[in-house]
Amino acid sequence: MQANTRASFSDDATALQASQQKAVLYDRSHWGRIEVSDGDRLRFLHNQSTNDFEQLKPGQGCDTVFVTSTARTIDLATAYVTEDAVLLLVSPNRREFLIEWLDRYIFFADRVQLKDVTPETAAFSLIGPESDAVVQQLGIGTIINQPYGHHTVVQLGESEVRIAVGSGLALPGYTLIVPVAAAATVWNNIVQAGVERISDRVWEQLRILQGRPVPECELTDDYNPLEAGLWKAISFNKGCYIGQETIARLNTYQGVKQKLWGIRLEFLVEPGSAIAVADEKVGKLTSCIETAQGYFGLGYIRTKAGGVGLKVKVGESEGEVIDVPFLTHEYYRGE
Repeated sequence: MQANTRASFSDDATALQASQQKAVLYDRSHWGRIEVSDGDRLRFLHNQSTNDFEQLKPGQGCDTVFVTSTARTIDLATAYVTEDAVLLLVSPNRREFLIEWLDRYIFFADRVQLKDVTPETAAFSLIGPESDAVVQQLGIGTIINQPYGHHTVVQLGESEVRIAVGSGLALPGYTLIVPVAAAATVWNNIVQAGVERISDRVWEQLRILQGRPVPECELTDDYNPLEAGLWKAISFNKGCYIGQETIARLNTYQGVKQKLWGIRLEFLVEPGSAIAVADEKVGKLTSCIETAQGYFGLGYIRTKAGGVGLKVKVGESEGEVIDVPFLTHEYYRGE
């Protein structure tokens, strides 16, 4: 979609401002969509990822993290439970890996089917504080005021689309899963409602400013989901799952040794650069981007070094640690 759609903004600064004040449209069709079906689908995903699938009903959804047996992060995914399947929205560079990885855990007696439905669907995210007004204008306002992850099938023009609460960021918004044959029509209907689209570059600015971690940058074999600030995607009340023992132990004994933070910088710095305090290395920069508001990055910093307000040096740039809305760093103490 994006390759065939002319950019409507004169510059990224206008687009970034609109995402935070109005509503913008981003094409996430290059993200993966995996359908998990058959009778054991909820139990299977419950055992393979961090969130509690067994308490979810059709029409509900959640974020969940797929981790290794040692609780190293593979991907942050969003799951939508339907009447007969679970639809996973996964990172673009994790689709094939996750299908193969999940398939390895399906045993002979398991009633679980995996299907890559990426080629036959498209995905768009409507992002920003005026998203409610847009869906109301489109005649699909029944989704408004529903909880995060709630989703339903609605009629948009002549097309049936699945719309879900959540933009993929900490900003308000909605995500639409659309049959590929109807993608262009649905896209144009939203644009005709006065919504401008944003480029991949602006999405990257937004996700760093918001603090959403991504594979190969913040989500790697070097980090676990607690260090990555993904506490909201983890259930501490569910039973065993892959990586559960490590995650439970880190929470119980408050053993998170490094945390992912936002960093305001003087200038652009190469990801992978050391983060230092008083010439002592305390972490590593994982992402960095230039915006109209300045230079910003994400990086892991040793817990003992400090958090928000900490003055650091990243490469040759001075920096300050800042809070970002997508991440949380609170230990779970039980209900």
